[in-house]
Amino acid sequence: MIPSEPGFLSAFIDGAVDFVANGLTGLAWWQVLIVALVFTHITIASVTIYLHRHSAHRSLDLHPIASHFFRFWLWMSTGMVTKEWTAIHRKHHAKCEQEGDPHSPQIFGIKKVFFEGAELYRTEAKNADTLARYGHNTPDDWIERNVYSRYSALGVSLMLIINVLLFGALGLTVWAIQMAWIPVTAAGIINGIGHWWGYRNFEAVDASTNISPWGIIIGGEELHNNHHTYPTSAKLSVKPYEFDIGWMYISILQSVGLASVKKVPPKMAFGAVKPVADEKTLEAIIANRYEVMAGYARELREACKTEIATLKARQADASVLKAAKRWLHRDDDKVPPAVKPQLAQARAEHPVLDKMVTMREELRALWSSTNATREQLAADLQAWCHRAEESGIAALRDFSIRLRSAHA
Repeated sequence: MIPSEPGFLSAFIDGAVDFVANGLTGLAWWQVLIVALVFTHITIASVTIYLHRHSAHRSLDLHPIASHFFRFWLWMSTGMVTKEWTAIHRKHHAKCEQEGDPHSPQIFGIKKVFFEGAELYRTEAKNADTLARYGHNTPDDWIERNVYSRYSALGVSLMLIINVLLFGALGLTVWAIQMAWIPVTAAGIINGIGHWWGYRNFEAVDASTNISPWGIIIGGEELHNNHHTYPTSAKLSVKPYEFDIGWMYISILQSVGLASVKKVPPKMAFGAVKPVADEKTLEAIIANRYEVMAGYARELREACKTEIATLKARQADASVLKAAKRWLHRDDDKVPPAVKPQLAQARAEHPVLDKMVTMREELRALWSSTNATREQLAADLQAWCHRAEESGIAALRDFSIRLRSAHA
């Protein structure tokens, strides 16, 4: 028998209203916000650890338990298919900032990539040639074929239902944040800003930048220049002041047997100074060429500071040299055409800097050459060291001596 008292209907309505407002959990709005941020952070961790470092670059192996958790969570929170994401990212590295790059701001423009990065991703995901050429060694088990790939929209639909059940009307907001998080952070910020603005530790062949030295919000992907320099490394931080939270999670997974790291950034080793640079020295320099050039860039910037200080002491105009300072250590193809006249003027007026820039290009030729033999390259390195140490430039001399102490 259904109670007929007016109080029953009132209680029922109040309960329904409360459920719509607060869901099963009854959390306050600020508590729901915290849960939403935790959810999005799990998604970011899943993208950087599973899709990026594990699937696309094979820089670490994941235990099936960890791998499937990440796959399941991404299906629920993004609807992304592992093969599609992996193939598109691999193509990005293969064609970086050239025709065919799926999402380069150098090709499409920063506004297009930042605001429409998700659309570029979806367009490339429909390219069967991309999936066939770059999507190898991705999951092809029963659940992938019959659930994750076949019904990619089902997961995010279930997530919507779960969010509404847990948080009531606020669950719609939680779901909206989840759906926007990857398009904004990965497709927009990393693929866009990460090739447009920021600082560079290394003169990688592309325009990749580190957006922030503290990779927390986007799981360490903020260290994008580091990644493009060492794409097969499971660790994205390289400097003492940089922090990669994705690497912290990987280290925890490895400590409990759920991950196995295969590669991290190389680190140049130094020992006793050799009388002359030999083939082993050459091998160490080529293997650590980005670190070598980063060290040379520091010396060049310090030399530039000294020249600027000298000009100021003489009350001479240092404006041209100040403008050129940012670009003297960069590869020629990375220097904007509008800046090149200033660089030429700075080099003409400052022989020390001109010599250092010239010798930088000669050093870079050691690993850029495709025709010289190993013996010839070792002889070229010896000659380079001799000229550097006889140049009369302290920075060049010290740098050369340090190179002669490098070993593989």
